[in-house]
Amino acid sequence: MEFFCFHRDRPGSLPLRERLVQEHWSYMDSFELIARGPTFSDGVLTGSVHVVDVPDAAAARAFAFDEPNYQAGAYRDVLVRRWRNVLGRTMRDFPGGHEGGGHLVIGFASGEPVDLVPRHPGELIAYGSLLSDDGTAWLGTAALVRSSDPASVLTRDRYDAVEVHEWEFGGRR
Repeated sequence: MEFFCFHRDRPGSLPLRERLVQEHWSYMDSFELIARGPTFSDGVLTGSVHVVDVPDAAAARAFAFDEPNYQAGAYRDVLVRRWRNVLGRTMRDFPGGHEGGGHLVIGFASGEPVDLVPRHPGELIAYGSLLSDDGTAWLGTAALVRSSDPASVLTRDRYDAVEVHEWEFGGRR
């Protein structure tokens, strides 16, 4: 099962994250990751995205909360949602290359699902529905996108809230 995890940084946690970078990467090396990478606001690190394939919701929570930065107090909160990989690929398969960055777009909602078929597929690095743990309730959409208008991948008026974050490909440098 695939899960979307978004760890949001606690203010002032950059020195701690820098000290733990090798532990973080070593931890991530033990998982099958569909996508990963840091988020930014005006060039300042604000969090980390990880889309992971694990057996169940308990394993997803263990993945998110056993992560070294979380254990050390670097994150202020963590979003963990089951995720449906609409594109059926990893970020490494994105045909646009891995240089440069993009954006994380998250739409939060409930009720009747929208955007199950993605718009602008050529701009999408990763894309999927956010779901309840059992996969029965649609809770929104999360996308990693390379676009001049990242929010355009979602039907904005159908979501309660849409967040757009600067993002870049993650992994060992």
